[in-house]
Amino acid sequence: MKQNNKKNILVRYAVVVMVFILFGIGIVFKLFSTTVVEASDWNARSKAEMSRIDTIKPERGNLLSDNGSILACNLKAYDIMLDLRHKKVTDLPSIQQDSIDMLADSLDKYYPRRKDLNVHPDTFAKYSWHARLNREFKKDPDRRTRALRLVQKGSQDDYERVKHFPFLAQFLKSRRTPLYKTSRDKRIYPYGRMAYRSIGRVHEIESTGQIHGYSGLEKDLDSLLYGKPGLAKRVALTKGIGNWVTTPPQRGYDIITTINIDLQDMLEEELLKICEESHALWGTAILMEVQTGEIKAISNMELLDNGTYGEALNRAVLPFEPGSVMKPISLMVAFEDGLVKNVGDLVDCSPFMRTSDPHGSGMKNMKQVIEQSSNTGIARVIFRGYSQNPEKWYDRLAGLGFFEPMHSGIAGECTPRIRRLVDKDSRGNNITMTARHLDLARQAYGYNTELPPLFTLSVYNAIANDGKYVRPHLVKGLIDENGRDSILPIQYIRPTICSEETARKVRECIREVVWGEHGTARMVRDDRVEVVGKTGTAYPVEKGVYNHAQRRYAFAGFFPYSNPKYSCMALILAPAGTSANRTSGQVVKNMAVKMYSRGLLDNSSDYKEERKESKPVVSASSTDNVHRVMTTVGASSVRRLKAQQVTGANVMPDLAGYDAPSAVRILESRGINARISGSGYVYAQSIPPGSAIRRGQTVNLKLRI
Repeated sequence: MKQNNKKNILVRYAVVVMVFILFGIGIVFKLFSTTVVEASDWNARSKAEMSRIDTIKPERGNLLSDNGSILACNLKAYDIMLDLRHKKVTDLPSIQQDSIDMLADSLDKYYPRRKDLNVHPDTFAKYSWHARLNREFKKDPDRRTRALRLVQKGSQDDYERVKHFPFLAQFLKSRRTPLYKTSRDKRIYPYGRMAYRSIGRVHEIESTGQIHGYSGLEKDLDSLLYGKPGLAKRVALTKGIGNWVTTPPQRGYDIITTINIDLQDMLEEELLKICEESHALWGTAILMEVQTGEIKAISNMELLDNGTYGEALNRAVLPFEPGSVMKPISLMVAFEDGLVKNVGDLVDCSPFMRTSDPHGSGMKNMKQVIEQSSNTGIARVIFRGYSQNPEKWYDRLAGLGFFEPMHSGIAGECTPRIRRLVDKDSRGNNITMTARHLDLARQAYGYNTELPPLFTLSVYNAIANDGKYVRPHLVKGLIDENGRDSILPIQYIRPTICSEETARKVRECIREVVWGEHGTARMVRDDRVEVVGKTGTAYPVEKGVYNHAQRRYAFAGFFPYSNPKYSCMALILAPAGTSANRTSGQVVKNMAVKMYSRGLLDNSSDYKEERKESKPVVSASSTDNVHRVMTTVGASSVRRLKAQQVTGANVMPDLAGYDAPSAVRILESRGINARISGSGYVYAQSIPPGSAIRRGQTVNLKLRI
């Protein structure tokens, strides 16, 4: 028996030894094959891997306002993913359908796959989280996805919220959970759509994964904001192959812009108010500092499909027929060329070049020509120097730097379009002197020309600045990754566009438009701050024909008159029947008054808005906190706004009178997003009360005090 056991043991040992011998032979064979037979292939693969150079993406720089407030910055965002093949999921004895449905309900409420999810039942059936999750859980566990993205570009708060959703909450105490997050940089704009077109936006290039700007300053300054990529090569480490940084990435510059947040907010508010009052299709406005050319605020409003106004196309740099705002520019050239000597010089304003003066014929001096916006007067003055050679008019403007790009930092910037009045067209056909004279006259008073508002304002700014033609710009300085900053010096399109004497004479004439007895902008007057400027109107051209149902209303000027600090221009397209005096002129006037009231015009801020004494107003609220509010403010009595009755869950409630937190709370309980403007209590909402609603909609709430 012992002999048999010994033999069995020896046989087993022999088998084990043979296995090890065969295994060793296999190792030796594979070693020989790898190091000798396949050596060249492995060396080539090794060389390719070790010679690979990886690019390290740099961190994008921030955009800052003139006082350092952040206009655009990077924030760490997370894609929140669910691994449905995770051991914690596959080891579950059973998955309750109720828990999956509750998870889908939570995701549809907070992170819907489509904003218009509830528009149609078919849409819900196809794009809801119910459909997506059920589709995954019906698969075999080993065929489910490992990366089901629940949230795109979410925050840490989103991650914490999702962790507590039904079904996922059971994994909270586990060290390793099927829920995970991957980080990426997200571009954040703290002021929302304020100066949206001027600041711009970024996008990711799919082929490279790089983030670059595609509009506004983000695009124009992309080379500075993006920074310089770094390089990393592959090196052999103790535990494998890793990256070794050979050239570290350089972070993009932080760019200090000239935008002033307070002035930007004021300009947008004033432009929006006038656009709403005049039922405008769009409006644009620019505020610039006279001595430096810094653009302190720029706003663009456009009537949207839903009947509200929003920041849209940046028309401040697009060319439009300027109308009469061109006349002071023509007069500046006339004074500089000696065609007229003094503001009291007379010119015949009788009908001329198929044009009549709407304010009457007769002799008028230069102040009256600008005050009454005389087409014939300004045309006759320009004819004194350019009737013999009309093409010289274009050359004269070109000499002023009129057609050169400003490089303001605003994307989409265009240059003025003024046709040179030569004697032959592009085909070599003769152009009569009569036709050239007609065009010259019209160009002198602002027709047959196209000027971007920014270019027009730059010349008015030069007139206010004693002829110094500074370059309008949005970039004030740069800060590198080490914190070293550099302020860019003031740049000039031309050192001077005219003499100080000429600038003074033109200013005298422009003043009459607002303060003269027959001025076309008398409604712009305000005794607190002396605003001066010129009105201009023009019909828009559609398919080569003037549209007489609409007009563009322009006002360009500066303030205060005695010591100009700021220049400002507004251009509004609205239905015919109003005037630049009542529209664009009011934008400039209201800006000047607001800046004066805040002491921004080198004045003491002693202006106070008169208010009637009244009880404190407590807005409507979903909570009864009136007694606590009265105790806090020490009021013996208050005037309380009545809370509107909140309707059913699928109907838009009437939120008039509610404070912002209460209004948002009511909307969020129905799955509706809120966008708020103003402060105080709700007085208007973009979706009327009683309208049918759907989850994921956005309602605009306007607040006032």
